[in-house]
Amino acid sequence: MGMLSRKATCNSHGQDSSYFLGWEEYEKNPYDEIRNPNGIIQMGLAENQLCFDLVERWLEENPDGAGFKRDGKSIFKELALFQDYNGLPAFKKALAEFMSEIRDNKVTFDPDHIVLTAGATSANETLMFCLAEPGDAFLLPTPYYPGFDRDLKWRTGIEIVPIQCSSSNGFKITKPALLEAYQSAQNRNLKVKGVLVTNPSNPLGTTISTQELNLLLQFIASKNLHLISDEIYSGTVFQTPAFVSVMEILNQNYKHNDQIRKQVHIVYSLSKDLGLPGFRVGAVYSNDEVVVAAATKMSSFGLVSSQTQYLLSVMLSDETFRRKYIRENQMRLKKRQRMLVDGLEKAGIKCHKGNAGLFSWVDMRHLLGANTFEAEMELWSKIVFEVRLNVSPGQSCHCSEPGWFRVCFANMSEATLDLAMKRFKAFVVDSTTIKLNSTRIRSRNTNSTLNQLDTKRKSVAKWVFRLSVHDRTSESRDR
Repeated sequence: MGMLSRKATCNSHGQDSSYFLGWEEYEKNPYDEIRNPNGIIQMGLAENQLCFDLVERWLEENPDGAGFKRDGKSIFKELALFQDYNGLPAFKKALAEFMSEIRDNKVTFDPDHIVLTAGATSANETLMFCLAEPGDAFLLPTPYYPGFDRDLKWRTGIEIVPIQCSSSNGFKITKPALLEAYQSAQNRNLKVKGVLVTNPSNPLGTTISTQELNLLLQFIASKNLHLISDEIYSGTVFQTPAFVSVMEILNQNYKHNDQIRKQVHIVYSLSKDLGLPGFRVGAVYSNDEVVVAAATKMSSFGLVSSQTQYLLSVMLSDETFRRKYIRENQMRLKKRQRMLVDGLEKAGIKCHKGNAGLFSWVDMRHLLGANTFEAEMELWSKIVFEVRLNVSPGQSCHCSEPGWFRVCFANMSEATLDLAMKRFKAFVVDSTTIKLNSTRIRSRNTNSTLNQLDTKRKSVAKWVFRLSVHDRTSESRDR
């Protein structure tokens, strides 16, 4: 071990989280309708598989893009040779337009302020390297994406300090919670460099309100901090309230405040909105030219291939496809989320009211044996190994309240989701029956014990009465 670095031998990657352990169990016994119908159904993976048919149809109708051709002529050699790490201008332009369209064109993005990265994981880590030193801290509202413990901390040495949010107000970000987190960091002698939020939230599946965004901007202005808004789910908003990007608030309230504008940064990706996580396309967007320059240099460690950029530049430059995809994706997500929520309700399980994302934040507190995280892990273990559904426990998302779980719905067929709902319902029925039987047994035992105590009390009363009569008689004789 002495021959290896501390980084290679440390255990700070977060791979031992129940979030990743659930994946490991799934991979040992994956559900397949034909080959393994009793396997574990993967409900812990936030993938969007609902619109592959639209992408595949476009590829069939536009063979030049996938064939690396321009005007019918091959450009394979051009794409295969070295490209500088600024990225293809045509792709950055198309990506900026796609980002604007998702936001109803209420904001525009300058392609020169986009830095391409190998996915949002790389984008978030790059910003950590640009904005903070090892040992500095970022504040994150809970619950938050479990992978942040790896993405933000492992190689950078950054610390995460939770902003504790509560179910009592729908897990909203509040000023007291922000101040408490900031003070907590100071008590630990940590220098706070910024706040990072996901909007829409992962794992809540909700958009951050305009009021909360204004609060965050006021907070970073008062403390001279950065704000990172991870908006990789911005195109998954399927019902009101509508998505509001932090860029929209900046343009409304801080249009001429260059300093605050430089302190706000956006992370984006095509993994969720376009359902292409395997393409590894992410981006940093910043109004700070120094951050853009530094992030561009760092991007050389995780570039997006020229072939991928070219294909997507052609696809996203197709306005007809772009609009149809955004609209259809939102409609299908709404239908699928409704299917999950209704199925869980039939099983007696309620969900936090969501309007975005590829998952629901599910309330199973009533199924806990006790109001503890140990009981949550016991329940999670039963769901994974007995019910054979891999879901993500709230503890892995740093939720402050036991009993919440993130459940994904867009990475499987309707038939598979329907089967998952049947498994959930059977589990709840069995759990309820066991609880009722346990309660009846305890009730019978209690009644038996009470009867025994009552008999003993009557015996004692008779004994006391006899003793009392005897004493009175003896006392009379003594006189």
